Amino acid sequence: MPIENERKFVLDEDGQLEPRLSQTPGVTKSRLTQAYLDSAGVRIRSIDSAGRLRHIFSFKRPVDGQMVEIETEIDATDFRRLWTLGRETLCKTRYSWADGRFHWDIDFFKTGEGRTYFALAEVEMPEHEQHPPQVPACLTSHLVGPAPLGDPRFTSKRLADQSHAERLLAEIRAKGVVS
Repeated sequence: MPIENERKFVLDEDGQLEPRLSQTPGVTKSRLTQAYLDSAGVRIRSIDSAGRLRHIFSFKRPVDGQMVEIETEIDATDFRRLWTLGRETLCKTRYSWADGRFHWDIDFFKTGEGRTYFALAEVEMPEHEQHPPQVPACLTSHLVGPAPLGDPRFTSKRLADQSHAERLLAEIRAKGVVS
């Protein structure tokens, strides 16, 4: 069963990080649009990367203390049909790269007008890895801090709510630390 093992880091986007990442060799840019369906842990997403459009159906839920994530590609017609059932929806731009045995995704959550309202780095680690690697140098000046492991405030589903995400970021900035 595919087990997800990731750590998240809150970033402070000053308008410079995203353009810098888009110019970095080896970094892939994708645009994601996703919706969460009625059933817990079920989502659909459209991924546009390098002119290739894919549609994904996902199941993601904790099972026996581990996060299970199963994804399968669906066609555009099924995606459009399922989209009508979406509860929470979001748009984000993602920058991704491999870093040895780790994989980094940097998500910029976007408003309908394309403004970033929250930025989050995620590192995918091998299943049995306990400690995340050092945050890459290109992110350190933007690092606010690590999101507490398993904290539901930092799921994409919650961050799809722009008001929640902006309140959370304001709270983090006021405290000077993620707690």
